[in-house]
Amino acid sequence: MNIHEHQAKDLLKEFGAPVSRGVTIFNTEEIASRIKDLDFKEFVVKAQIHAGGRGKAGGVKLVKNKSDLKKEVELMFGKTLITHQTGPKGKEVKRVYVEEASDIETELYLSCVIDRASSKIAFISSTSGGMDIEKVAKETPNKISTVKFEFKTELSEKNIKEILNNLKLNTENFNQAKKVVNAIYQILIKKDATLIEINPLIITKEGEIKCLDAKINFDDNAIFRRPEIHKLRDLNEEDAKEIEASKNDLAYIKLDGSIGCMVNGAGLAMATMDIIKLYGSEPANFLDVGGGASKEKVSAAFKLILSDKNVKGILINIFGGIMRCDVLAQGVVEAAKETKLSVPLVVRLAGTNYEKGNKILENSNLKILSADDLNDAAKKIVEAVS
Repeated sequence: MNIHEHQAKDLLKEFGAPVSRGVTIFNTEEIASRIKDLDFKEFVVKAQIHAGGRGKAGGVKLVKNKSDLKKEVELMFGKTLITHQTGPKGKEVKRVYVEEASDIETELYLSCVIDRASSKIAFISSTSGGMDIEKVAKETPNKISTVKFEFKTELSEKNIKEILNNLKLNTENFNQAKKVVNAIYQILIKKDATLIEINPLIITKEGEIKCLDAKINFDDNAIFRRPEIHKLRDLNEEDAKEIEASKNDLAYIKLDGSIGCMVNGAGLAMATMDIIKLYGSEPANFLDVGGGASKEKVSAAFKLILSDKNVKGILINIFGGIMRCDVLAQGVVEAAKETKLSVPLVVRLAGTNYEKGNKILENSNLKILSADDLNDAAKKIVEAVS
């Protein structure tokens, strides 16, 4: 789960990290009341969307005086920002953050992530703040430092020195940066975050460290035990189909292709998407119904796929383990009849009760193509939609 910049900064402040003063505005009606008491010398108007690259897309504006502030905030509301992370449709701005402008001397980069490859916690730092870290890694990898260590309840002085060593801070800035490191680490372990990124972490001309921008992602599987984090969820920033999927406990991500996929297991889902691409087409979604899906859950997944108008065909690839293939088949048949299925459907079943499942599909009087294996299934659905 993602949250907005202003929410991330509130969390950082709660845990002791230095952030600039600011206010969040949720609609145009409250602009005047929210900005009237601001006493900043200069203002930064920031669009709040779940995507990077806002500045280049016109989502960050420096305002020199208060008389122009109301106009700039009004112009920001309703603007559609298109960045490298939004896709071509962009995202509409539905909330705005007004922050005190900072006099920047130096821009740095600092982040903390769960490194699944090593099963450790990793801190990444760079003197090239304010840039895409991927670009820095590609063009000047020597400017990036990564420090990994096992989980612990708090960081030692040695850990912090290793993390900040690459930034070459003076004593005063080092002591300030320690607060940032400890804050983001505590957020990671106490709030089940998977990524905390401060970009840029700045040093002002007055010699102060500040978190000028912040991004935090949380583990969806742990949200049930973090109600204070769950309430930060902004449904306006999520695809309507993904919201519906979460209501049915389905792992769903909408993609831009034309072949809908229903699979049980993330690894099998990835393999299914890959083989669709191998045969020259594109998947319309990632959809994992899970290992123990009920007939009702399968039916909900099927309807979700068909709600995408880009879908020209569906591939169902199920390996029955905990999930029984006959249960899945019954859910598919009922959903297909209810939705009056009009696109090609290819089903590959293997594992528990696959013979019963195939028999249910055969007796359904629906135009369902059976497949012997995944290769056969992908070939048939691509041919059917061509």
